Amino acid sequence: MPNVTLSIPEALHEKMRMHSEIRWSEVVRKSISDKIHDLELMNQLTKKSKLTQSDVDAIASKINRDVFKGLNKR
Repeated sequence: MPNVTLSIPEALHEKMRMHSEIRWSEVVRKSISDKIHDLELMNQLTKKSKLTQSDVDAIASKINRDVFKGLNKR
């Protein structure tokens, strides 16, 4: 099995060390696996899309603007 090395802030490392009972490599492996699954699903859902990147950016911008407005009404 290949190894992956990553850097984390010292403060996060200290908190992880406080929970040595956790298999942190398994937590990271699961997180990566979940993200890959999400990306594959997204690719499957969008592979026949006729939208351009510009269309997607415009839609995302509108969604973000509307969400921001909704959050500020609270």
